[in-house]
Amino acid sequence: MEVEQWLGEDNQLGIDIWNKKYCYNGETFDHWLDRVSNYNEDVKRMIVEKKFLFGGRILANRGLNKTGLKVTYSNCYVIAPPEDSIESIFECASKAARTFSYGGGVGIDISKLAPRGAKINNTASNTSGAVSFTDLFSMVTGLIGQHGRRGALMLTMSCDHPDLEEFMSVKTDLDRVTKANMSIRVSDKFMECVENKDTFVQTFVRPETNDTIVKNLDAAEFFKKLCYANWDFGEPGCLFWDRISSWNLLSEFPDYEYAGTNPCAEEPLPAGGSCLLGSLNLSEFVHDGKFNEDEFREAVAICVRALNDVLEEGLPLHPLQEQRESVNNWKQIGLGIMGLADMLIKMEITYGSSEAMDFCHKLGFIMADTAIRESAILAKEKGMFPKCVIDQIMASPYFIENTSDETRELVRQYGLRNSQLLTIAPTGTLSTMLGISGGIEPIFATHFERRTTSLSDHDQFYKVYPPVVKDYMDKHGLKDDTDLPPFFVTAQNLDYKQRLVQQGTWQMHIDASISSTVNLPEEFPEENVYDIYMYAWKIGCKGVTVFRDGCKRLGILTTKEKKEVESKKKEEAIESATSTQRGIVRNVADNVIGKKRKLMTGCGSLHCTAFFDPVTGDLMEVYLNKGSTGGCNNFMIGLSRMISLAARSGCDINAVVDQLKSCGSCPSYTVRTFTKKDTSKGSCCPMAVGWALIDMHDEMMRQVKSSNLIAPPKEIGPKKIVINPCPKCGDELTFQGGCNVCRSCGWTKCE
Repeated sequence: MEVEQWLGEDNQLGIDIWNKKYCYNGETFDHWLDRVSNYNEDVKRMIVEKKFLFGGRILANRGLNKTGLKVTYSNCYVIAPPEDSIESIFECASKAARTFSYGGGVGIDISKLAPRGAKINNTASNTSGAVSFTDLFSMVTGLIGQHGRRGALMLTMSCDHPDLEEFMSVKTDLDRVTKANMSIRVSDKFMECVENKDTFVQTFVRPETNDTIVKNLDAAEFFKKLCYANWDFGEPGCLFWDRISSWNLLSEFPDYEYAGTNPCAEEPLPAGGSCLLGSLNLSEFVHDGKFNEDEFREAVAICVRALNDVLEEGLPLHPLQEQRESVNNWKQIGLGIMGLADMLIKMEITYGSSEAMDFCHKLGFIMADTAIRESAILAKEKGMFPKCVIDQIMASPYFIENTSDETRELVRQYGLRNSQLLTIAPTGTLSTMLGISGGIEPIFATHFERRTTSLSDHDQFYKVYPPVVKDYMDKHGLKDDTDLPPFFVTAQNLDYKQRLVQQGTWQMHIDASISSTVNLPEEFPEENVYDIYMYAWKIGCKGVTVFRDGCKRLGILTTKEKKEVESKKKEEAIESATSTQRGIVRNVADNVIGKKRKLMTGCGSLHCTAFFDPVTGDLMEVYLNKGSTGGCNNFMIGLSRMISLAARSGCDINAVVDQLKSCGSCPSYTVRTFTKKDTSKGSCCPMAVGWALIDMHDEMMRQVKSSNLIAPPKEIGPKKIVINPCPKCGDELTFQGGCNVCRSCGWTKCE
């Protein structure tokens, strides 16, 4: 099978994502299937039928350790919270860096760090506070590359900490902590104080200096500020920590506690904890408007086993010894869902309706009961997870509510293989590749356009009708999506209570958590954000954040129409341009047209001059010259010679630039980006050169189109400062689905 057959020849974006993110070194689709399934025929069938996909780290990395690469299969980890000492803080940063280098995301809770002004026994006299170290952890995240991406980071703080107000306001400064998501761990007591407009007492005790810091917080006033920050900046989110701690399989373990959550908050984990992700595509279990429950039960059982196989295989691949020990002791997996909205549409059920709630309650119970039963059968075959205490598991309210008599009896006899089983991740890249809705979210819109740069090496707009919309329109002869029936609910027209009820329904059956972003229209009233959080807390959600269209952290999807990138005349000109036969190096005539860009790199200035064919606009030669502090000149000469040779040998400029953009990141480039913010687009010299070549080539093609070859080049205006640069393409990162994403290239740190 070819990937085009699997995803559909008209799903170019999905094909591009597979090729760029998951296909290793040009392997065929069948070879990829064998690699990621480890030749498991049941898993291969689930993937081919689009009923299941492993998380992105497994799809990209499984089996590559055999080639010598240091990679992990886990999307996410939680580092042991740093203790209140400089040694522990920097040790935590070191552990995060090592985890990032293997491809994992990290969660760090900073609640143990002393608040600002606390006494310390060194020359500083008092501490700069817990929040000051968020910049350190963010910087570490930005420095460590992960094959074209950056590590994902979640920073959390307890509502009991006296520095909570400072923590809440960090993201209102767009220059700070640009490489992390942030969330507040709120207790039921805190939320009750908010609701009743009472004072909430925050306390921090520092035994080293016998110092106790107490702060009386106006809970309602603080929460009002928090809601505004969410309305205008999309952060920090809220984690309802008592619900997280009490609704899981381990709630009755007296010494067990969660140390934090992963970057998208769907995985609460202990210190050193890790989780392997995989998601079932609910829409593929609907046939002729009916959901096949037997197929679903079979798939849940297969996928629980598959994730356990990956867990055992990946045990030696975790970056740190404490992670290997924690994962072996607790054996968490995270089986989730995607395509919920597509499933409901195929069944002609309105998202958020009482009918949808009833069906999802039924489906959620089936999923939980089947997963727990299969974990018990695995425990019979391979043994319980080492920390398992059967009576304590069976006493947990979550277990009692989500198991049948048959399943309870199996657990009573054999225990469980896994301490954590179910989660709902954002599935942003996976669902986009398949053309379905992500996680439990409604479809974003009935049509939209998505812009990508790095996948095709130049700006390209994919106009997308979600397949579930297109299929319905084709089947019923509809010409416009405005004629769709009311059960085509979208994120733009869905009432937030319907969205939250859907989340609360699934949370009843999910022992971990749910990555959740409530999408709001631009005109959504600021004061109503308060109602969102209060309602989410009351119906049993474990966490939530909001994203308002038009806020300062824009999303990757937009329903606004865009201009065509290129006119039909330009396309015809490109198609008719003379090509060079492979293996023949063209000579460069004297009539080539030169263009120049001055780049700023991590080492200083770099001058890039390119020469183009005046008829076709093809790139012919490139010269790179360093400025007075521009790095290694011999390297630049060699790079320019190879680019020129490739161009004159018939290589398309986009293919050349694709190689340049695959060079990863340079530490000096990253540091200068953070400190001086004057670097050119990209994250290393070759990448910056690639962007410059594309820019000059586009300018040249405009000249070819207009035949105005003697016009002076357009003057370049002031350089735009990128506050939160994408590590892949250098464009501004935005916030979508609980994660930082890039509108230009499709990069996301959550997959």
